[in-house]
Amino acid sequence: MKKNLQSSLTLSALAFALLMAGCASAPAIDPAALPAVPAAFKEAAAPGAQWAPTAPAEAQSRGAWWQAFADPVLDKLVERAGERNTSVQAAAARLAQARALLGRANAERWPQVGVSAGVQRLSGPDTGWQPANLGSAGASVSYEADLFGRLSRSAQAATLDAQARDALLQSARLMAQADVAQSYFLLRALDMERGIVGDTLTAHRNTLRLVESRQRAGDVAELDVARVRTELAETESEALALDARRALLEHAIAVLVGDTVTGFAIEQAPWRGAVPLVPAGVPSSVLARRPDVAAALSQMQAAQLRVGVAQAAWFPNLSLTASGGYASPELSDVFKWSARSWAVGALLSLPVFDGGRRQAGVDAAQASLELSLADYRQQVLVAFREVEDELALLRSLDERSKAQARAVESATRATTLSESRYRNGLVSQLELLDAQRSELRSRRQEVQVKVAQFQSTVGLIRALGGGWEAGNKVAAL
Repeated sequence: MKKNLQSSLTLSALAFALLMAGCASAPAIDPAALPAVPAAFKEAAAPGAQWAPTAPAEAQSRGAWWQAFADPVLDKLVERAGERNTSVQAAAARLAQARALLGRANAERWPQVGVSAGVQRLSGPDTGWQPANLGSAGASVSYEADLFGRLSRSAQAATLDAQARDALLQSARLMAQADVAQSYFLLRALDMERGIVGDTLTAHRNTLRLVESRQRAGDVAELDVARVRTELAETESEALALDARRALLEHAIAVLVGDTVTGFAIEQAPWRGAVPLVPAGVPSSVLARRPDVAAALSQMQAAQLRVGVAQAAWFPNLSLTASGGYASPELSDVFKWSARSWAVGALLSLPVFDGGRRQAGVDAAQASLELSLADYRQQVLVAFREVEDELALLRSLDERSKAQARAVESATRATTLSESRYRNGLVSQLELLDAQRSELRSRRQEVQVKVAQFQSTVGLIRALGGGWEAGNKVAAL
């Protein structure tokens, strides 16, 4: 009778556990808490914008977007950064760590098997208080029945953690590649500025020789010579400042690509790059392509599952065990059939009072979910803002580029006319120097606007998550 009562109680406890299993589920996320996805980008739809909407590209590759700039030196630098940048390597190590934790979480769902063997020297009533040996050898199996999905949800959360780390690795690689591209374009712009300043230096030296010759002939005063020498010295100072800026930027690129500064150099070379036309697509494609948004989403889903894991602590835990082997006081008899032993068991446990530990665990998991939800929302809002910023900046830079080209054309014409009139004595030297300074300033500003277009295009590519089909190329330098 007592045995039947115990069996009934055990079956009732198991039935109750199975009935309550559905209660330990992850909470649903209110869609109202997620940011709304606009139908189109505001700046992409603005009048005069160059950026045409395209269909979402969830399956699109984030491949070699930098090749659209058609610069072999840039290609090599970006590829090196994708492999050797220290931030990328750190993100890869964190991904490996997350995958190891996933393997451990999956291992918890499988039976645990162990073997043991040992020898003991003991004494007691069973041995007549005389020291005796006891040899043993056996195996054991234990298994935790996942009645409430605690182990499965833990494994699912670990899987999402690994996915998030994978996405963060892609994000780190994209960021490093974009940083290299933007720094490289700035370096090439400095090379172009240095060339412009070099041409100006040549013009000033020619002017100085002309003025000195005219002074010796008595046609001009010493003041005119001093003015040209001052202008020449100031331009030489600007050239030296550009050289210093280039050296520092070259050092920064070396670090980005994972090289030591001492043995790294980028040779000066003519730059004839062109800005590729990048379609912005629709806002939903940003959520599909940006790896940092994907990482935030995976982290939020993992936090959602861990709330269910914490809730499962309120329900019973069922463990199944089995063991078998041999034990004998004589080592020579340990493996005899008569020395065999075995045991099987099941343990259903349920904590009754824990001082609020389980509730604290649920509260902490819920707070983590709220935090990850806020992080995801922030990441989405930042992603949309970055795309809109780059679109607005590119549209403005396109107009500025056209205006600056007109300014350079006018300044160059003014310098040519001033030089001719000065040689004929029709204008003063001050007017000539002012025209030369204006042309130098306009030409350098034109280069700065052009490199800003390149950098903003890279920024748009990064904001979109990389991966697009390159369109037509415009705004050649």
